[in-house]
Amino acid sequence: MEAFAGKDFKIGECQGQKVVDGEVMPLVLLPPEPARGDAGSLVAALKKNREWFDQMIIKNSAVLLRGFDVKNAEDFNEIVEACGWEDIRYIGPAPRTHIYKRIWTANEGPLSEFIYYHHEMVLFKENPKKVILFCEVPPPEGGQTPFVPSFRVTERMLEEFPEEVEEMEKKGLKYTFTAPSSNDTSSMRGRGWQDAFGTPDPAEAERRVRAMGMDVEWLPDGGLKTIICPRSLTRVFEGRKERRMWYNTVVGMHGKEISSATMADGTEIPDHVVKRCGEILDEESIQFKWEKGDVLFFDNMALLHGRRPSLPPRKVLVATCK
Repeated sequence: MEAFAGKDFKIGECQGQKVVDGEVMPLVLLPPEPARGDAGSLVAALKKNREWFDQMIIKNSAVLLRGFDVKNAEDFNEIVEACGWEDIRYIGPAPRTHIYKRIWTANEGPLSEFIYYHHEMVLFKENPKKVILFCEVPPPEGGQTPFVPSFRVTERMLEEFPEEVEEMEKKGLKYTFTAPSSNDTSSMRGRGWQDAFGTPDPAEAERRVRAMGMDVEWLPDGGLKTIICPRSLTRVFEGRKERRMWYNTVVGMHGKEISSATMADGTEIPDHVVKRCGEILDEESIQFKWEKGDVLFFDNMALLHGRRPSLPPRKVLVATCK
């Protein structure tokens, strides 16, 4: 791998890196020499090595490009386009702002809040295979984007709660989530249904929600409650060593004010199981300190990710790809 990458990249290291099942997470790629650290050289290298780069993301689950002079959303968009992956529009509760072409802000909810670990758009029929993040303004303190090898969560939950895991797997899961009538930027999940589903027309919003495999309930205050059922607890994806991924959002949605997670038949998921799962997620997490210009690629099939509380300012942009 190093010999191949050495033509256009140099292997690096970062604080917080871990080796998981023989794989370095994240794999850090640096410019091969200082003169080739500009964004144009990076774009050219990605175009030249598309197949290899895609293989590295699947093999290592996370790849961090560091030391390149990536300045803004325009540079970031060029990097995303160079990889050749089709765009997929974000759907979900996180408040976000469109910046440029394929580039959006990451969750604009209060920086003081922790964003729970999740696979991007895990509840929907179609979700991104790649999530790409760019750090334009690194936070002075905190604000890391921790990520978790999903298969490790499944392994540990099976070790500690084999009966509960198999019951959830057999029955499937049911989620509910309420989107407010308008955006609430004071909440990390405050995106209104008009913005979330791209229309101010209730009938069209309902049609779009149902097309994504969800049921709808309109609330007296104008909010839209979605019912998502059934959904799987774990999944196995091709090309990822037959690993059983913890492909759900039970911890993030169970017992919350605007969301719920139960088994598909209505059986409650025990609180102590959910609590312990949250602890396991944190124990298995990997994180590093953002640096200006960092570009981080996630295999969304293999990793859950979140956000640590942060002091301002922090500006991280995102693109999602099929």
